[in-house]
Amino acid sequence: MENQNTTDGTILASQLMKLFENELKDIYWAEKAINKALPKMIKHASSGELIVLLTNHLAETEKQITRVEKVFKSIDRKATAKKCEAMEGLIKEAEEKMESCESGPMCDAGIISSSQKIEHYEIASYGTLRQFADTLGLKEAVLLLEATLTEEKAADEKLTKVATNAINVEAAYQEA
Repeated sequence: MENQNTTDGTILASQLMKLFENELKDIYWAEKAINKALPKMIKHASSGELIVLLTNHLAETEKQITRVEKVFKSIDRKATAKKCEAMEGLIKEAEEKMESCESGPMCDAGIISSSQKIEHYEIASYGTLRQFADTLGLKEAVLLLEATLTEEKAADEKLTKVATNAINVEAAYQEA
């Protein structure tokens, strides 16, 4: 297949572009699934600090969905989702953790554990997408993906802070 370049040097038809589009569909599905899962996590959380963090991340996730749609638009593609098996598994694991524990520090620690696994998946996905976009010369996509990557890294750091400042310590001293 011969590559078609736009006037700004973007490679429209290449193996990397096809992979970029597939990965973008994957993260689009993942973000929508996270958007549905976060309210359940908020409902099961007992720590006020964790509830605020998850509530803020829910609002951020809605903006990230819009940002992914803008990336699709920037490459003249319709925003479509492709089921993300990895995210489905991570969310299922989170739900199982929440169902298997009583409300309190242990459940909060489980929610944080699950949330960080989800964040790490997103960090890996957005980092890869950002690099693909850079290689492909997709300048607008790079900026949009970088913004989300920064937010995901910050969310992971906030989860660590909430866990280490209180929740993990409380769970350590809570009787099983």
